[in-house]
Amino acid sequence: MTSEPQQFASDNYSGICPEAWAAMAEANHGHAPAYGDDLWTARASDAFRALFETNCEVFFAFNGTAANSLALASLCQSYHSVICSDAAHVETDECGAPEFFSNGSKLLVAPSAGGKLTPEAIRAIATARSDIHFPKPRVVTVTQPTETGQVYSLDELRAISAVCRELGLSLHMDGARFANACANLHCSSADMTWRAGVDVLCFGGTKNGMAAGEAILFFNRKLAEDFDYRCKQAGQLASKMRFLSAPWVGMLETGAWLRNAEHGNACARRLQEQIAGLPGLEIMFPVQANAVFVRMVDERMAALRDRGWRFYTFIGGGARFMFAWDAEPQRVDQLAADLREIASA
Repeated sequence: MTSEPQQFASDNYSGICPEAWAAMAEANHGHAPAYGDDLWTARASDAFRALFETNCEVFFAFNGTAANSLALASLCQSYHSVICSDAAHVETDECGAPEFFSNGSKLLVAPSAGGKLTPEAIRAIATARSDIHFPKPRVVTVTQPTETGQVYSLDELRAISAVCRELGLSLHMDGARFANACANLHCSSADMTWRAGVDVLCFGGTKNGMAAGEAILFFNRKLAEDFDYRCKQAGQLASKMRFLSAPWVGMLETGAWLRNAEHGNACARRLQEQIAGLPGLEIMFPVQANAVFVRMVDERMAALRDRGWRFYTFIGGGARFMFAWDAEPQRVDQLAADLREIASA
């Protein structure tokens, strides 16, 4: 079957990277114990502990919705609330799953510029009411990078963590594209998480080159109590767990997780550099990870689609382009050339 021309509508369009594929193929030989009692799952968990330089609790889920929702549910009772950005994935794109798995914990939404929470916004929501008629704030969740591709600096994360500690709130990080943020900041995984005050991280593998799979890391180990039961109840305990965990071994032990992200980020910058300043096109947000958002009139969007390009416009109304581990630089150049021609017309 002939494959279609590469598209940049989503980093979910990409295939499996060689390192993840090779690890899955190796894990496919012979038999192994089920439900996570296999050597691959132990090896992947140890690889995470080595990468993050701490003895964190590690769990594996099929997708990001389950990872985020179960993690938040573990931090809340049903009468609690979670503070998030108005652009957060848990608010806009998870079909109420965080509320469902927590038996009703309410999301309290803060207006944000480009999807970033601020300490001031957190404080305003957390201290607005303390009466028994209002769901008690208990958790803050940040998306790193945000849905608009912007990256929280280490100082920003530390400031958010400080206000969380002051107000008795746990801090969760939705890291569906965590690797892209690390690549942007050139920092260690530890510095961007537990050293900055993050209690729980959902580390995305799907968008980083795996077929499926997210890892949930509890840096505050007390918060992980009975989390394995939550995973089982939610249908997230894989019987052949080694096929969820083995790709992580390939990604982490070879460094592919970071190389993949660096490549995606570089391709985003490549597009930005070629189209910046074109008439009638506006780059909507700073390009800090693997996303480029371009505002243009509907006629130009239609012209771009007529040339065979696929893209989404569900964030801010502009065309979103996402670059995965396998983005072809020459294909990025083709997109830039088409945008230049459309702008000049």
